[in-house]
Amino acid sequence: MFEQQQISEVLTHLDVNSQEGLSSEEAKKRLEQDGPNAFQDKKPKTKVQMFLSQLKDPMIYILFGAVIISGFLKEFSDAVIILAVILLNAIIGMVQESKAEKSLEALKKLSSPTALVRRDCKPVEIQASELVKGDIVLLEAGRVIPADLRLLSSVNLKVEESALTGESVPVQKDADYIAEGDVTLGDRINMAYLSTSVAYGRGEGVVVKTGMETEIGKIAKMINESIDEMTPLQKRLGDLGKLLGILAIVLCVALFAVALIQGRDVMEMLLTAISLAVAAIPEGLPAVVTIVLALGVQRMVKVNTIVRKLPAVETLGSVSVVCSDKTGTLTQNKMTVTKVFADEKLSDVSALDYQKDKLFIEGFVLCTDASVDDGVRIGDPTELALLDMGSALNISKKALEERNPRINELAFDSDRKMMTTVHQDETNQTIAYTKGAMDRIIENCTQIIINGDIRSITEKDKEKIKAAAKEMATYALRVLALAVKLNDSSAAEEDLIFAGLVGMIDPPRPEAKHAVEIFKGASVTTIMITGDHIDTAFAIAKELGIAEREDQCITGDALNHMTQEDLNAAVPSLRVFARVSPENKVMIVNAFRSHGHIVSMTGDGVNDAPSLKSADIGVAMGITGTDVAKGAADMVLTDDNFATIQKAIEEGRNIYNNIKKSVLFLLSSNLGEILTMFVAIIAGLATPLKAIHILWVNLITDSLPGLALGVDSGDPEIMKEAPRDPKESLFARGGLAITIFFGIVIGTITLSAFLATPVNVLLNAGQSITLDNLKLAMQDPLVYTYSQTYAFTTLAISQLFNAVGMRNLNKSIFKFNHFNNVMMIIAFVVGFLLQIFVTEIHLLTEVFGTVELSLKEWLSLTALSTAPLWFHELFVLIKYLKKKAA
Repeated sequence: MFEQQQISEVLTHLDVNSQEGLSSEEAKKRLEQDGPNAFQDKKPKTKVQMFLSQLKDPMIYILFGAVIISGFLKEFSDAVIILAVILLNAIIGMVQESKAEKSLEALKKLSSPTALVRRDCKPVEIQASELVKGDIVLLEAGRVIPADLRLLSSVNLKVEESALTGESVPVQKDADYIAEGDVTLGDRINMAYLSTSVAYGRGEGVVVKTGMETEIGKIAKMINESIDEMTPLQKRLGDLGKLLGILAIVLCVALFAVALIQGRDVMEMLLTAISLAVAAIPEGLPAVVTIVLALGVQRMVKVNTIVRKLPAVETLGSVSVVCSDKTGTLTQNKMTVTKVFADEKLSDVSALDYQKDKLFIEGFVLCTDASVDDGVRIGDPTELALLDMGSALNISKKALEERNPRINELAFDSDRKMMTTVHQDETNQTIAYTKGAMDRIIENCTQIIINGDIRSITEKDKEKIKAAAKEMATYALRVLALAVKLNDSSAAEEDLIFAGLVGMIDPPRPEAKHAVEIFKGASVTTIMITGDHIDTAFAIAKELGIAEREDQCITGDALNHMTQEDLNAAVPSLRVFARVSPENKVMIVNAFRSHGHIVSMTGDGVNDAPSLKSADIGVAMGITGTDVAKGAADMVLTDDNFATIQKAIEEGRNIYNNIKKSVLFLLSSNLGEILTMFVAIIAGLATPLKAIHILWVNLITDSLPGLALGVDSGDPEIMKEAPRDPKESLFARGGLAITIFFGIVIGTITLSAFLATPVNVLLNAGQSITLDNLKLAMQDPLVYTYSQTYAFTTLAISQLFNAVGMRNLNKSIFKFNHFNNVMMIIAFVVGFLLQIFVTEIHLLTEVFGTVELSLKEWLSLTALSTAPLWFHELFVLIKYLKKKAA
């Protein structure tokens, strides 16, 4: 709006005189009317709210139900154990996510704490929060823009806007410019925006928007209004929790029906029903998944990734589109000279030779106002690039200026598009260097220097220079020309001698190209989203292998004329989005998500925050990233390396696979428990397992191996696979068959162990093995206790062996490297010892209702418990034979 208006129109609209500024009374009145120049707070979650949010899970609700019923039936040990699991899961999740959202607080920090304004006809320093529409703000180098301004005057004014627009170099501002129609944020050169900073020159502007109305305020609002969505794993586990809950209810109803038919005691069957419900719900699953994700977070640190939210680890594994900001993410955020044109030859900068190209090199180094001193870099990025070019040849500007002091200069001017510095050498000879836009330099040149010889410049020479500049432009290079003038200290920019050109760009990170290639092999599409110009963006994208054709690129202007539906239809063929606004970025992310993609958005600027929040997973840069970007992101890269995203995705995929192995292991174990209980009860037998037995196995014996599976070593071939379908069930790719198969194996051997004692009693008594005789034999309390102890022990030990095989269902356990998962060895040994404790330590046998076993009994039960491993080997053999036959 204001960029399309004349200065006089803006001042009239805001009712202010630019020479006098607002009066104190008028400013106070407007402040009361519009409110302070600040952002509206989003009330952060309290610790209690964060804790309670961890409990919003169907499986947790079912466990709470079990706690209440167990307490009602005075089974307090069961209730305490279940409650302990619920609390452990909630505490781990809360600790990981306890860092409150700091996006808006960071946005506040970006606001200038003070502003220099003209009020009551004089300049005064005020708090930025006290700014109102119509205030005249005075700008100078180093100042942070305190609100959105329409510029009134600009003298060589350059504003650093990379954090807001993604522009890689400071933007030259022009107060007299009038926009024709809608233009993108980065092209509004008569405007200056809150949180950007003055890099060069000076100027004045009138405040047109404050607080939440500013461009940064709009971003703050988008961050505020964004909704955190569930990740694929959370959705799968939620569905699983509902399924298991339904299963538990069905089993309980079926059990009561059986109890009524069989004429059993109702209260006894209620207790049995709880045992069966407990068997149906893997109590340790929420804790195992949470802990595995937490351990995954620690593993991610090793690949320079800090995870702010636990589910983000898993989400990475299903990412199919990586939307990346260009500046500072795919590129180094450091302008670098890559091409030079001197002596009629266009070559790489590495071809420069100081002895041969002394005038060319010294001219570009000396004709700058930038400086690098003890690692402190001050000045315009393009000039710093020239100093870096000199440094590569061991040429220091400071040393050069000591030998060739500056005696005169003509500062850069946006109208002239040139700057000149005059230097005197040790022999008192003067030389003037003029640097600037190629077309302006050529206009003022009458001579050219080639291989040390100076002659008149011809039209043919000019055509060669223009051709070289055009070729540089095909690489999207920013071109600067250099001319010299000998023995003239006036700094007059006429009758110059053309010396050459340099072409510079913010170059791609060397490792980014390799990462893009790996992504292609993993069926992950890399998308570049930038505020930079389309030619620069395409050149970088082409070099990195992101885009091949110009029709794969689109600008923010084009996006502004598209609906979300239009973009959704067009997005599959697009790879580069240039000159985009924050709103455009959110549209782009949503467009890819509309095709079922899991989208990762990387960025470092304030302008990236809304899209970081709207993406399935936002990844911020840790070094160059703003606090706003970090606060909005799910993950932060500590090395700002795009290639680290590839490593993080690889880790995410492996972690998901490990979680899936843990889930299938736990569910197959629980299915074994359900089959054991249900078959025995349907047959009219006593219950094989107490509720406390099932809880012990689910929480202790199962959980440790489950964790060990969760930290298993990764698959080196995983980045050669396509991303997992986010809608894919945990039981996909044979998962359901594995769960049922090993559940039946565990249930069968547990029932066998349960019946072993009464069968032996009957055989020793010379009685036949019938169902009625088995029931009678179990009426003996000692026989029943032995039967339950056998079943309990076999269930626990068989699940330990099952966990070992679950590490890899495609390979024989004899080919495993068991020592690359020490956690599994520890889990197996500890689990075995714990099971020994509950049958051999008198205090625990009283609690668990078990009896002490002899060495012979232990050996027999252990041998029976190895059954899952033998079936694992059979499973692998069948797969091998099928593959060989094919």
